[in-house]
Amino acid sequence: MIRMDREDFEALVQEALEDLPDEFAEQLDNVAVVVEEEPDPVALREMGFDPHELDEELFGLYTGTPLIDREAAYSGLPDRVEIYMGPILRACRSRREVVREVKDTVIHELGHHFGLEDEEMPY
Repeated sequence: MIRMDREDFEALVQEALEDLPDEFAEQLDNVAVVVEEEPDPVALREMGFDPHELDEELFGLYTGTPLIDREAAYSGLPDRVEIYMGPILRACRSRREVVREVKDTVIHELGHHFGLEDEEMPY
C-alpha cells in the first residue's frame, strides 16, 4: 500500500482526463468524474463483490446511460464516473503504479460511457 493525500490523487485523475485524445474528451460534456474514498458497500453487493473480502477491490464505477443507448433528445442527469482512492492505493506499491492504475481506471470507466463492455476494453 502506498500513501497519498486526496489532493495529489485528484490531480492524477485530472491528468488522466487531460491526456484523453480530443475526439473522446469532446464527448464528455455530460459526465462527472469524481474521486471517492471507498465504494459504497451496497453497490459492491449489487455488482457481486463481497465488501468484506480483501482479495476483491473495485477501482472505479460508471453510472449512467452510455452514448450508444441515448436518443437524439436525451437530456438525463450527468453520467457519473467514480474513482476509488482507497482500493487503488491498497493495490499499488509505488507512485508509478498508482499513476498507471488511475489512468487505466479512468479510461476503463469512460469506456463504459462510450458503450464498451468489460470484455471489450483494451485492457
